[in-house]
Amino acid sequence: MDKPVASIVLPTFNELENIVPLIEELQKYVDVPHEIIVVDDNSPDGTSKSVQDFINAHPGTTVRIETRMSDHGLQKSISRGIELAQGDIICWMDCDFSHPPETMAVLIRKAVSGCEIAVASRYVKGGSYKRGISWFNADESALGVILSRLINWFIHLALDSRFHDYTSGFIAIKATTLRSLTPLYGDYGEYFMDLMYRAIKNGHSFCEIPFISPPRRAGYSKTGTTFRQLFRRGKKYLPVIWHLWHL
Repeated sequence: MDKPVASIVLPTFNELENIVPLIEELQKYVDVPHEIIVVDDNSPDGTSKSVQDFINAHPGTTVRIETRMSDHGLQKSISRGIELAQGDIICWMDCDFSHPPETMAVLIRKAVSGCEIAVASRYVKGGSYKRGISWFNADESALGVILSRLINWFIHLALDSRFHDYTSGFIAIKATTLRSLTPLYGDYGEYFMDLMYRAIKNGHSFCEIPFISPPRRAGYSKTGTTFRQLFRRGKKYLPVIWHLWHL
């Protein structure tokens, strides 16, 4: 195909039930030439095989699969996708439908129209986080959502408060801008906090687009669902904040 306008990186681990429907919905909503790069951490549930089967069934598709056999991790998968990307705009998102594919289409349109860094935000007017879940649901509870919001609120105040969703991970960014900010640093959500703070500090412009984040459609959360799991993960942000304060 011609050079894609957008490269959409989909980092996966055990997303068998979600990944092909997500690809199909992205293809439905994204209306510019694009490629989809699935970077899978050798999921034991067969995520890579399902994507390869999709590719085999659709000759000429712009979907690609990269299966990473070692050195796993979210940030490392995203970084590999960035290395493979050919588009002028590079995007990535969660693959469990908590990041709606129609919102990715909006982010890409914003980037095409001139927004240097377009981020989908749960914490600007019109956005909402995990709407419609119960207090003690086994996978995603309201108690966990409250802690997650408190963590993001603290990061928002500790860093540059002009930006609101430092743990979004839902982005469309000009490739030239992104490559000036790589490599990415951090293990899980902290990589995005680091990326956005450095981008703002270096004078890059951004826009935040509100979105409503639903619970994942299928499978289980890798972020953590209990208060204890989220608290353990939230503690990892503290040394990153300390480091960013001293840039």
